[in-house]
Amino acid sequence: MRKRRNKTPGEITPAPILTAMIESLDQEGRGVTHVEGKTIFVDGALPNEKVTFQSHRIKPSYEVANVVQVLKQSNQRVTPKCPHFGLCGGCKLQHLDFAAQVAVKQRLLENDLWHIGKVKAENVLPPLYGPAWGYRHKARLSVKYVEKKQRVLVGFNEKSTRFVADMDSCEVLVPEVSALIKPLQALIFQLSLRDKLPQIELAVGEAYPNKGYEAAEGKPVIVLILRIMAALTTQDEVLLKAFADEHTVQVWTQTKGPDTIKPFYPPDGAALSYRLPEFGLTYPFKPNEFTQVNPQINQVMIRRAMQLLSPQAHEKIADFFCGIGNFTLPIARSGAQVLGLEGLANLVERANESAQLNAIGHVKFGVADLFKMTPEALTGLGHFDKWLVDPPRDGAFELIKSLDASSSPQRIVYVSCNPATLARDAGVLVNEKGYTLKAAGVVNMFPHTAHVESIALFELNH
Repeated sequence: MRKRRNKTPGEITPAPILTAMIESLDQEGRGVTHVEGKTIFVDGALPNEKVTFQSHRIKPSYEVANVVQVLKQSNQRVTPKCPHFGLCGGCKLQHLDFAAQVAVKQRLLENDLWHIGKVKAENVLPPLYGPAWGYRHKARLSVKYVEKKQRVLVGFNEKSTRFVADMDSCEVLVPEVSALIKPLQALIFQLSLRDKLPQIELAVGEAYPNKGYEAAEGKPVIVLILRIMAALTTQDEVLLKAFADEHTVQVWTQTKGPDTIKPFYPPDGAALSYRLPEFGLTYPFKPNEFTQVNPQINQVMIRRAMQLLSPQAHEKIADFFCGIGNFTLPIARSGAQVLGLEGLANLVERANESAQLNAIGHVKFGVADLFKMTPEALTGLGHFDKWLVDPPRDGAFELIKSLDASSSPQRIVYVSCNPATLARDAGVLVNEKGYTLKAAGVVNMFPHTAHVESIALFELNH
């Protein structure tokens, strides 16, 4: 399995092409097999398939390979919808049946809970589905001016490389945004700073009108944040304004850090927002602020979280890592007294704005570094009947470790974007803090990717 060096210094012969049966999928959507006791991760292979493969990364304990040929095909293999699948690194599971993708993610969640946290859920929650295509309302696209070919590439990075994929559409982006990829390539090619524009961050939402602005009925608001490393010329400005008018988008610019992000054109465009109709809530947000990329599944996820949390009017409830109040305000709709804590001051500012907009008075928001939580600081917040926890990928380890008898809520609903850190924290809750994992299940927030979103319910033992 090792690469052999030729006599010419620096030359390496390719690894041999080998045959194997694929046993499972890993957290990155790669097939897993073993050859002579060594683990091989095979990109493009599915469980129960017989494939030939060739390794391109060889380490002492594992290898990473690509499929050369599928000799025996899984009955769950499907034809990818996107013509760029296999080149673009944005999606890794389009070749796997949609329902099978969710089953794989559920299995990964259960495996992590057991192997990392040494816990099992008493009940497996039915998986939550949303739209399979055109769901992505936020993304960061890379931009590359290729001088030799005299063209500009706009898209996601190629699989396993830092090169920008040559693509002219994207099946998971909102269709109106996918249709902008080719026009953006043509636009940027005309700009004076075409080689000094490395990325475009995009956000799509509903209109939250500014004074004097009326949005077209049913039309999404699309904001493009151009990361520019040089000043715009007068001609650049003319081109950008014409593009914004023709495609009904807003153009923002970013010259350095996030604090330099500002609207360029039009100056009086609608603010972005999203709604939770079930709770009668509207959330304004800025295009660079964190919101869920999949608003349809976000609504379903919040409904499930409220069912599990079951907030009551007489209760005190904490929402940790609250962001702009995505869960906080639906909890407050029950009449409960709610405290939302978040590490980023701009998100707390937006959460307060939404509370006022939606006329919710019995909620407070505060800024706190929850990754540095201590038992003393947690006790100082007072006792809460229930918690909702929605941390980033690093999880909520210090918060969970800080629990003691005086601060332990009766119920914790934990929303996770990383099953490994959920499993680690679940192990602490169950094995050290006196909780039972009552239920857990996946939320298919990112179809066709290996990303696993999940939700879990913990209850304090008496």
